[in-house]
Amino acid sequence: MRVSVDPDLCQGHNRCYALAPELFEIDDFGQSTARVDNVPPELQDKARLAVANCPEFAISIEEDE
Repeated sequence: MRVSVDPDLCQGHNRCYALAPELFEIDDFGQSTARVDNVPPELQDKARLAVANCPEFAISIEEDE
């Protein structure tokens, strides 16, 4: 699984970081970026929770096949 943040959609609510600081980091302007390329299995539920809680729908997940 891979997680990514669309910088054009992110408005800096930081809910993703609050829910999964292992997966997201915040820059000096409050914008979120993905911290990891591949989400470890033990953090996949947190990644899905971050997607569900993003009010701007800026986070997306690409599932492995």
